Amino acid sequence: MTHWKNWGVVIVSGLLIIASWIIGWDALMIAAAVVAGYQIAISAIQALRVKTVSIDLLVTVAAIGALFINNYWESAAVTFLFAFGGALERATLNKTRKALTDLVDAAPETATVLRDGAAQSIEIWELVPGDIVLIKNGEQVPVDGSVVTGHGGVDEATITGESVPAEKAEGEEVFAGTWLRSGLLRVKAVGIGSDTALARIIHRVEDAQDDKARTQTFMEKFSRYYTPGVMLTALVIGLVTRNVELALTLLVIGCPGAMVISIPVSIVAGIGRAARDGVLIKGGEYLETSSRVSAVVVDKTGTLTYGRPVLTDVVVLDDAYSEEQVLTLAARAETASEHPLAEAIIRGAEQRKLAIEMVDKAEPVAGKGIRANIDGRTIAVGTADLLDQSPDRKRILELNAAGKTAMYVGVDGRAIGIVAVADTIRDTAYQAVEALHDNGIKVIMATGDAKRVAESIAADLGIDEVNAELMPDDKLVIVKELQSRGHTVAMVGDGVNDTPALAQADIGIAMGAAGSPAAIETADIALMADRLPRLPYALGLARRTVNAMRLNIAIALLTVAVLLAGVLFGGVTMAIGMLVHEASVLLVILIAMLLLRPTLKESRQATTQHHEPADALAS
Repeated sequence: MTHWKNWGVVIVSGLLIIASWIIGWDALMIAAAVVAGYQIAISAIQALRVKTVSIDLLVTVAAIGALFINNYWESAAVTFLFAFGGALERATLNKTRKALTDLVDAAPETATVLRDGAAQSIEIWELVPGDIVLIKNGEQVPVDGSVVTGHGGVDEATITGESVPAEKAEGEEVFAGTWLRSGLLRVKAVGIGSDTALARIIHRVEDAQDDKARTQTFMEKFSRYYTPGVMLTALVIGLVTRNVELALTLLVIGCPGAMVISIPVSIVAGIGRAARDGVLIKGGEYLETSSRVSAVVVDKTGTLTYGRPVLTDVVVLDDAYSEEQVLTLAARAETASEHPLAEAIIRGAEQRKLAIEMVDKAEPVAGKGIRANIDGRTIAVGTADLLDQSPDRKRILELNAAGKTAMYVGVDGRAIGIVAVADTIRDTAYQAVEALHDNGIKVIMATGDAKRVAESIAADLGIDEVNAELMPDDKLVIVKELQSRGHTVAMVGDGVNDTPALAQADIGIAMGAAGSPAAIETADIALMADRLPRLPYALGLARRTVNAMRLNIAIALLTVAVLLAGVLFGGVTMAIGMLVHEASVLLVILIAMLLLRPTLKESRQATTQHHEPADALAS
């Protein structure tokens, strides 16, 4: 039945009951029972055809039995309350699925494309990869693609759950279904229609909401035997006591509606809330497993850190030079280098607004650094082997001990300063590790980086265990060892060199998965935004969801027990039993709906920071 048909049946049967009370005609009460019970009986017959004894059958038998013993009010009341409860149940369940409908509604239908030098509005299905799409302030982004020209702030809440618009410029990715809140962009289409991140998210959430937790599967198996058991018990009691009304009442109170719905409604609400906040959970089973996570294994580079070295220190060793002069000479020499650390030094100098001119003549020295000729002087950046005089090593050893890569800057064979670079810790990493610890979860670093670097970062973050200089298979061993100690392990990795460990872990987590189709499809949990605090949030949401499931099961069992006691000791009629039954169904739904409340909290600094690190010396 459609939404309005459900409520139409409820209204008509309710009016018939009221009219029967006023006029006193039993025929109106019978009519109310037929109107309210017709669809219930149809559903019961359809279930029987597939060899399922459903709750609808219990209600149908009870209602028909009540008519045969001339208890018309009980029959009308039972069917009316069941129909009314079903209508409310479907209405509230639709609210829990609103996360998915919001995502579907976010899918754009048209786009403005530049063809033959002119802008024209076309349907999404008419676009082809490579089209240049024009997006104006206030318009929706219709495709996945990269910015060709322009600059603007894009609201990516539908994809990543971020509340603050992300600044987009040339070369950066944008996603279909997001909104341009400022500026003007020209975007080269890469993903269109079903090949967009939004489409993949919708597909994943649909699958996840249909996927069943282990507890849910158990309860469904239990209800297959429970419902026939209730009917058999009612039959036996009716034959023994020769009290038909007692047997029919037992059928009504034995309805396991709250028990059956308690788990799926919680799962749908939990997964839906997570999707709104940019966290995709593969399904009920993974949600349930996530609630038991007691240890998280994280990589360092790109997860706890930005994965991009930045300039951190400039030390002057010769008073004849200033910090700016030392850094300028180092940056100019590095313009001839292709080493990854050279870019960090140059970028640091540029952020200090220093004038950096290219050098014409330079000599890279393998494993040691680079020498360059600048203004008639030989400038060296690298190890002490590039210098003629042995420098004081105390300062450089201190920097190395702090997990930084430090290099001498020399002029004509004499050290004048030191520059140091490092992969800096994400601001959000502190918040994430603290939140994990607050929830009693152990945090273990597993990285292929140097031990001294890993230990320095771990000490700063307060990480429980450090494992450095690892090969991919070594991470697998760490996960297995944690599991052997009784931990439920979540592994956060990039899905490439961490594949063995991700496969072994109880839960595999991909961070910053918005632009990665493979991560969205394969990870047990995909954090769409590149924000580590979403990890403790996801695990916390899983725990709240499972707690809601347990509470709902307890309510369902308690309701049946109380009603059974009420029937056996007198006082509970069929109508009262159905009223309490429907009230318990609505209660478990309302408890599940509490999961839909926004609970994601990130610090202002964590929310507003840019995805790329600013150099430590930029200020």
